[in-house]
Amino acid sequence: MASQIHYTHTDGISSFEHLLASLILRVCILLVACLTCFGNLFVICLRSFMAPESSSHTMAIKSLCCADCLTGIYLFLLGIFDLKFSGEYNQHAQAWMASLSCQLVGGLALLSSEVSVLLLTYMTLEKYLCIVFPFSCYGAGKRRTLCMLVATWLLGFGLALVPFLFFKNYYGTNGVCFPLQSDGAESPAARGYSTGIFLGLNLMAFICIVCVYTHMFYSIHTTAARSGEECNVLSMDVTIAKRFFFIVSTNALCWIPIFVLKLLSLLSVDIAGRATSWVVVFILPINSALNPILYTITTTPFQEKLKHLLQGKRPSLPETKGTSFALIATHSSSSI
Repeated sequence: MASQIHYTHTDGISSFEHLLASLILRVCILLVACLTCFGNLFVICLRSFMAPESSSHTMAIKSLCCADCLTGIYLFLLGIFDLKFSGEYNQHAQAWMASLSCQLVGGLALLSSEVSVLLLTYMTLEKYLCIVFPFSCYGAGKRRTLCMLVATWLLGFGLALVPFLFFKNYYGTNGVCFPLQSDGAESPAARGYSTGIFLGLNLMAFICIVCVYTHMFYSIHTTAARSGEECNVLSMDVTIAKRFFFIVSTNALCWIPIFVLKLLSLLSVDIAGRATSWVVVFILPINSALNPILYTITTTPFQEKLKHLLQGKRPSLPETKGTSFALIATHSSSSI
């Protein structure tokens, strides 16, 4: 029994004294949690004042911020439990990983990550249809957007709740309660479910986002080239390419390490436990922390509205007479 406890409690994620073995992780987990929650709550509050509630895009952005806030709450909870068990984690490790609290914390993390992935995919596809087919009726109205958001959250809750119904201690395989690594005690069904989420649903969503942004850039480029404004094409291409690059890069930075870690785990490759803890604290929240910046704070329409709001002026409608579709598409892409 003693040897088993030693193996469980010094797996690289946790130590005998602390839930998070590294001092850097114990400090940074609260900082990242604050950054994630503050950024997303800031966007929710500002968009509530600066955009009409009927805006379908605003609804989607606010929903994404809510999902990303859950990641911050998950990190806060881990930090709180780490402080609670400080100095004596070894006495509580098994009870913690088998507890309902750990299951709920893990379910919260999975809910946040899956809803965020699904919403990013939906927003990407919706913007793609608006830009590539601007004169069609693909644009989502308030009612359709609301239905999609409700369906996305229901699917996210379903994915997070399935383990409670069918798998024993699905989230309690490690101290951070995130089902990323597979172990010998995990049932084949639970392993298949985890694989289906991380290497199935999430990987397909990532590939979809990359492909859609690539084609979106190509569509805007060719439309601009045909509009007869060749002098603006290069400058516009650089601007759009930079924005698309940052969006795709943050998705890649967040999910590629998770894909690799999950694949290595399935192949029974020995993975240091500290890798999982660093992924959970620093890699998993990348999208949650940066989404408010990428999808709101750095967009031209948002900056213009913020400027007018600070100046106490009502923003006027942009002049569109004589404006080519290429420029309209560029303006639209800035809100992606």
